[in-house]
Amino acid sequence: MKACENCTRVEIGKNHNQTPVWKRAIGMILVYIPILTLPFVILSAYLTYYHLLFVGAKNLKTWGDYIPDRASYRYNYQNQITMKPSFRAALSKYKWFWVANCSWYCPYSVALFEWHAYLVKIVENWWCPFGHDKKETYNNAPIDKSFWHIYPEDAAKLDERDLNNPIWNEDNDKQSES
Repeated sequence: MKACENCTRVEIGKNHNQTPVWKRAIGMILVYIPILTLPFVILSAYLTYYHLLFVGAKNLKTWGDYIPDRASYRYNYQNQITMKPSFRAALSKYKWFWVANCSWYCPYSVALFEWHAYLVKIVENWWCPFGHDKKETYNNAPIDKSFWHIYPEDAAKLDERDLNNPIWNEDNDKQSES
């Protein structure tokens, strides 16, 4: 059995204050180390994006489609809340720290990974329209037809469930709407 098979919510707030300060400090360092990987993730996302364009994709979402509108933010530098630090050198007492995290690092990182996941799902739906137990989670990246569907002799080889899956066959989606 998987550790979180029945989990509906991650428990973190219940445990944070009981976690030793030294562990929380290490955790703060660990959350920023992935910044070093962002150039590689950006490169990977754009390579995937251009791969899809070069094989004929149209109407692809961009990274910008996943970035929240600045007008939707509740806080700016003037009204940014801060925290009383748990130790003297903590950056949490500075407005610029929270603005940088909440206005740039978090939304742009989340948007990047969501966009990249969307693109990879499209690649998967295009090249591999074959079902598995997690394939329904790819439904946020539907395509008109998979690579296999554009060749009738190959489409005929697909399992019925793969042939008629609306995630990668819009003809089936239209039939299910009727």
